[in-house]
Amino acid sequence: MGICDNRVVIITGAGRGLGRAHAMAFAAEGAKVVVNDVGAELDGSGGSLSPAQEVVEEIRSLGGDAIVNGDDISDWDQAGHLIAQTIEVYGRLDTVVCNAGIVRDRMIVNMSVDEWDAVMKVHLRGMFCPVRHAIDYWRAQAKAGSPVQARVVTTSSGAGLFGSVSQGNYSAAKAGIAGFTIVAAQELGRYGILVNGIAPSARSRMTEEAFADMMRKPEEGFDAMDPANISPLVVWLGSEMCGVSGRMFEIAGGQLSVADGWHHGAVFDKGARFEPAEIGPLVSDLLQSAPDPTPVYGS
Repeated sequence: MGICDNRVVIITGAGRGLGRAHAMAFAAEGAKVVVNDVGAELDGSGGSLSPAQEVVEEIRSLGGDAIVNGDDISDWDQAGHLIAQTIEVYGRLDTVVCNAGIVRDRMIVNMSVDEWDAVMKVHLRGMFCPVRHAIDYWRAQAKAGSPVQARVVTTSSGAGLFGSVSQGNYSAAKAGIAGFTIVAAQELGRYGILVNGIAPSARSRMTEEAFADMMRKPEEGFDAMDPANISPLVVWLGSEMCGVSGRMFEIAGGQLSVADGWHHGAVFDKGARFEPAEIGPLVSDLLQSAPDPTPVYGS
């Protein structure tokens, strides 16, 4: 018996890395898993079903239930097909884990508009489109009087929460995911849909080169950067046991915390319109009482 027995779970970008680890972990907890992956390279080019098929075959070899889906989840119609195929095969959908992503790392001064758009398309459209189609299904269930225990797990990043040098596009996309997560949680709770996000730190194609020393597998002892360390949190967030919504969790190795977002700071109220020349001294006073921001990664 597992905490996700008979739940049907879609995981995007599940052919490798974190997505693969999530798929294996959900299957181990009794879920039926839809392994979505286009098999693209790290920059989003190319495509092959073989990584996703390998994950499915491994799950099945262990007695689990899984199918492959190769839809491009940043395409509205293909994302709709992903949801429709899942319901056609399994008769239901319970959890969507938005994990797919690419990187096109550049300093902003060298970044092209195509490199910006490519990252936004996969991370933001690739999250919105399948979630939006899934919401239609769950909302119809709720309106028909059927109980809904739906879960959405989004994937942000420390880059999205705090910024990362040479990753302006990726940081902006991941910040957008964090913003979407808290809004979706507020809007969708009435239908029985809980939405949470993670900001993981683990070894993947996105991190093993950019942070080679940090991500290197140790010769012995606990492998803190093993992507499988992230999956227990994702499985719990995708289960009926999860009762929280609208939160962002940071997780790395054996460390788990709830990320604290923007807060309103101290306020100076003049009671009238400011003059431009008086803003500087006021800002200096306000900054003295404000906490220092978390440093940008790579700064």
